[in-house]
Amino acid sequence: MTARPRHVRPLHIALAFLIVAVWGTNFVVIKAALRELPPFLFAALRFTACAVPFAFFITRPNVRWRWLALYGTSLGAQFALLFYAMRADISPGMASLVIQVQVFFTIALSMWIFHERTTAVTWVGTMLAAAGLAVIGLHLDATITALGVAIVVGGALAWACANIVVKRAVKESGASINMVGFMVWSSLFAVPPLVIMSLAFEGWSSGVHAIAAASLGAWAAVAWQAIGNTLFGYAAWSWLLTRYDAAVIAPYALLIPIFGMGSSALLLGEPLPAWKLVAAAMVLGGITLITLVGRRGR
Repeated sequence: MTARPRHVRPLHIALAFLIVAVWGTNFVVIKAALRELPPFLFAALRFTACAVPFAFFITRPNVRWRWLALYGTSLGAQFALLFYAMRADISPGMASLVIQVQVFFTIALSMWIFHERTTAVTWVGTMLAAAGLAVIGLHLDATITALGVAIVVGGALAWACANIVVKRAVKESGASINMVGFMVWSSLFAVPPLVIMSLAFEGWSSGVHAIAAASLGAWAAVAWQAIGNTLFGYAAWSWLLTRYDAAVIAPYALLIPIFGMGSSALLLGEPLPAWKLVAAAMVLGGITLITLVGRRGR
């Protein structure tokens, strides 16, 4: 087997930056769309756009249907909770930061289900990030409520569950999975629960009115969720992971909250007081310890 390169080529570094920039700035796009579309309906439209028409010409990955169903419903729950919180209870920049606690949920679930070992550095990183979240908790206001933080943390847990489903699917198949196909086909299972939630909590008439009144910008945001954020992002990220070790590529994901907070401040005027920067530094510092030092220790 040919060893994969450890030094990332400049062009590929630029691609990694482009991916995390798309993922980070997407929180501003989400906020803009939520001004016109109810959160659960928006989530349902997002996964519908991911599945149709791509399922007609992208081959279904060779995994069992239950993994597609579990992944789709878990990811659907993540975005339903995230969109609901971002509607009025948390700013885009803070949402992009708090959602990163999925790293800790993923580690905890991996320890429980796969009996993975961890290191002392992992615990130090976890405590540092938890302290960063405590800083956020001490500065709640109209744009960052306790409810918003709690809901986004719930979305992070749903994201971690989706990560575990992928790991189980890969272990069972014994080979790598085409994540674009996996995303497309699993999206089919995310749509029905989200439609039911929209009908139950937002109402039929509200949904019909929102769809009829949605501007071109709102529909562009829905399309961007499917094409830019999901299909391009996952396809390019998966390609990088097949070319380089995960430990070389994964740290670039730490830039997502940087782009999220920066774009929200630049485009939406979200204030960045010192406490936000301190909280971000603590959370990202904890994740850095886990991603870089902790992984190297194992």
